Amino acid sequence: MWQFKQFEELSAKDYHQIAKERTKVFVVEQGSAYQEIDDIDLHAVHVIKRQKGVIKAYARVYKENKKMHLGRVLVPAEFRSEGHGRELLKVALDYIICKHPKAEIEIQAEAYLKEFYESFGFKVTSDLYYDEEIGHYDMELSKEQTTVSP
Repeated sequence: MWQFKQFEELSAKDYHQIAKERTKVFVVEQGSAYQEIDDIDLHAVHVIKRQKGVIKAYARVYKENKKMHLGRVLVPAEFRSEGHGRELLKVALDYIICKHPKAEIEIQAEAYLKEFYESFGFKVTSDLYYDEEIGHYDMELSKEQTTVSP
């Protein structure tokens, strides 16, 4: 089941589950020691797919500098290759397009997922760079591309 929750709508248990999954993927799995929990959580919409109480996919959506951002996109390792990532992107983009028509959407994509995001219409807007020793590209879905859902 898909949920869209503001920070204030998350229970302590909800936020604990989210923080646990994000830390598992972005800190432990990727071997990156950084401040994973940040103040963006306070004003983001948390997009969560749960089945039987277990998070299968997650992302957060927020507005910054007049653009919409999609971040902390994850599917726990044990649920990858089940289509949750593609479904998550479609659901998150549909949400953004519905709430913020014609907004530009930005994402910091890990380099190995570049083609995945391109399949949704994202275009690379930066050279390859490294954040916590992981290759990334800044990518954008333009206003013209957000008028029709991918």
